[in-house]
Amino acid sequence: MKSEQIIEKLRDDEHYYGKFGKQYLSNSDISALLTNPLDFKAPSKQIPAFLVGGYFHTAILEPDKLKKYKVIEATTRNTKKYKEISDGELCLLQHEVDRIELMRDKMFQNEICRQFIEGTTKQSQIDYEVPGIVQINGNWWKGKADIVNHDEKLIIDLKTTNDIQKFKSSAYRYNYDSQAFIYRKIFGYDFLFIVIDKNTNQIGIFDCSDRFYESGSVKVDKASDAYDLFYKTDGFDPEQFFITKTL
Repeated sequence: MKSEQIIEKLRDDEHYYGKFGKQYLSNSDISALLTNPLDFKAPSKQIPAFLVGGYFHTAILEPDKLKKYKVIEATTRNTKKYKEISDGELCLLQHEVDRIELMRDKMFQNEICRQFIEGTTKQSQIDYEVPGIVQINGNWWKGKADIVNHDEKLIIDLKTTNDIQKFKSSAYRYNYDSQAFIYRKIFGYDFLFIVIDKNTNQIGIFDCSDRFYESGSVKVDKASDAYDLFYKTDGFDPEQFFITKTL
């Protein structure tokens, strides 16, 4: 299958996150490959923070798809009403949606953010939810950019945070550095984070230093080595693997 056909197929979330997309490595695999390769591709547990982040992205980038989210008018997920309506499914609470919509409004009220997201004119070249693939160290990686702003030659990623003052350190902890490195390889543009604090609605715009990209590159190299050892080495017995360090 040609690259163009692969990318077109990856536009569909069902393929991107499903069986077809799982033949490619992604930044979401970095953590497992670096810390416990035996957990590679293990299903991730859905948590409220991921659901809130997903709704925020959808509200800004694809508002026509908001209907796919189930919203319940309940104070917490421990109430009888929530448990009855959700039927075991993780759902958004109405007060969470209200907060996200306020965050969305704050984002678009900021002129610089709005220009990065929507462009400055009707002729602006802005693409949303753009998939791509790239080969790094002999392995194929996929990514889906929130925003590709061709006018500014930037890949823009939207993030929410509980404390914007700590975003710089958390960006390394949550492997945003490897995300920036991979996506720059895929799309050929520099990476920019637009971040909003879920508690204060304070907005931050974070560009990426050479050090940040280099940190991401090191992580991708190590993750690739782990993947090659555990999943591409004939005769390798993962039961014989152990970590060695000097204290």
